[in-house]
Amino acid sequence: MWRIILVLSILLTSITTACAANDDPFPSVASSYILRINGETVWVHRPERRLAPASLTKIMTALLVLEREHLDRVVTVSSAAAAESGARIGLRRGDRMTVGNLLAATLIFSANDACRALADHVGGNRERFITLMNERAEKLGLNGTHFSNPCGHDQPRHYSTARDLAILAETALGNETFRYMVSLQQQEIRTVDGKRRFDLRNKNHLLGRYPGAAGVKTGLTPGAGGCLIALAEREGTRVLLVMLHTRNRWHDAAAMLDMAFIRKGKVPFANGSSVELRGIGNEKEGN
Repeated sequence: MWRIILVLSILLTSITTACAANDDPFPSVASSYILRINGETVWVHRPERRLAPASLTKIMTALLVLEREHLDRVVTVSSAAAAESGARIGLRRGDRMTVGNLLAATLIFSANDACRALADHVGGNRERFITLMNERAEKLGLNGTHFSNPCGHDQPRHYSTARDLAILAETALGNETFRYMVSLQQQEIRTVDGKRRFDLRNKNHLLGRYPGAAGVKTGLTPGAGGCLIALAEREGTRVLLVMLHTRNRWHDAAAMLDMAFIRKGKVPFANGSSVELRGIGNEKEGN
């Protein structure tokens, strides 16, 4: 037993020393990333690079909704929202949903029809809501960010950075409702009259598979590639990871989170041979 403890101690020391000397130990996992431990930036790779954020955009949409509207307010779905492309739950024009249920669809299932319904409701129209998004980004000091739509569709002037998205995520996580919703693996919502029900399953495949995973948001488009903001918490250690344009986000994220917890002296999760993480990563998402 003492030999095993000695080997683990040596491994922990060597990994910690190596990572301390290298602020970018994962240079090939993503076009850009940033990893923070307990609010402190530890590792980065091109964190100021402007890239398409895909559905990570919806964090700003959710933040504005939570800051400006009550969860029990009823929204009537417009024809524009019902026709929104990409990931959707199948809302119809005239459906009446509470803000809270639309927000759950937006954050858990990344539903663009729900996201657009919220944007139209809070902003009065899509264009006004986009103005609100960019004004809020400016107030947060997100200097490498510009939004052109509320849901994350690929557009030339729709971009953000890993550093900006980390700030945005930390801000949103300060809201109890946001923090709760992004941690849910599934949720059922319904229209106000109860005639239509929707079963939401979270597209964040770390939830329920990676110990301590608690959010936050996924994204995937042709222009953005795979995107992920992951949050994991263990024994007082909180790790936030933002990855932009990555091909193997689930396994790479698990490895990076493991390394972060090892750095803090926590027991890692053996993701490389884990049954829990096998077979994921080929799911379709889309904006």
